[in-house]
Amino acid sequence: MTLESLQPGHRARIASIDWDALPPADGKRMRALGFEPGVEVSMAHHGVFGGRDPVAVSIGRMTIALRKVQAAAISLEQA
Repeated sequence: MTLESLQPGHRARIASIDWDALPPADGKRMRALGFEPGVEVSMAHHGVFGGRDPVAVSIGRMTIALRKVQAAAISLEQA
């Protein structure tokens, strides 16, 4: 399962991140915000537009907006 498919209100742990699928600037920003394997995340909500972009993800006390392509690069496991 990837982060983009996580339903609102559900939690999971980051299993891996395909850094090669992301532009270097996006990867740097995501690392700085705490996206690393082993971190627990929850889906706050999906966007309201047709493609449901962006998604809002909670890590600790932060809520971060990601594009679906960024969320698709993050593989999850059950928390």
